[in-house]
Amino acid sequence: MSEASSLGVTPGYWDDACKHLSKRDRVMKKLIPQFGEARLQSRGDAFTTLARSIVGQQISVKAAQSVWDKFAALVSGPSYSIDPRLVLAQETPSLRAVGLSVRKAEYLRDLARHFAEGEVHVSQWQHMDDEAIIDELVAIRGIGRWTAEMFLIFHLMRPNVLPLDDLGLLKGISNSYFSGEPVSRAEARELGECWAPYRSVATWYLWRSLDPLPVDY
Repeated sequence: MSEASSLGVTPGYWDDACKHLSKRDRVMKKLIPQFGEARLQSRGDAFTTLARSIVGQQISVKAAQSVWDKFAALVSGPSYSIDPRLVLAQETPSLRAVGLSVRKAEYLRDLARHFAEGEVHVSQWQHMDDEAIIDELVAIRGIGRWTAEMFLIFHLMRPNVLPLDDLGLLKGISNSYFSGEPVSRAEARELGECWAPYRSVATWYLWRSLDPLPVDY
């Protein structure tokens, strides 16, 4: 799967995934048609996508967008393409002035350094497996496994990611498969076995079952 870099890119495997899931899972068979032609979409470049994820940590969507707009203006890049070198050129006080915490400013500079110095192998990601990419990403300050998995799903559009630390996924499974009873990660993992090799797609539809508006990551 090549890295998506333009707006509105959708995965070519989606229709096959829907057929597969509908055949193997009675809940998916009912759930998928409810969302018509809605699809996962990837947008932006790798650095910008990860920078947005850091900016948005632990604040509301509205607040995150406000800070992001100011940050993007500061580094003189369009919203969907920011040069890591321009971020490295900013000192912490300048980043703080657009609404970033000290910690997030440090995280963004560390992210920029990893990209500028070639410590992440963006051009090789299409040939690397999911876990190898996750290992590279979690070495960056401010990026944990959950963020790395969201990146795999929403940016690289990897088809078979099951983010077991995602509360939305666990809630969707609870509501759709267990009549609202709490679900353990082990139970979620076992259920996800029948979704392979399209666990990302099943996850996306369970998110939609909680919030019909597609996530823009």
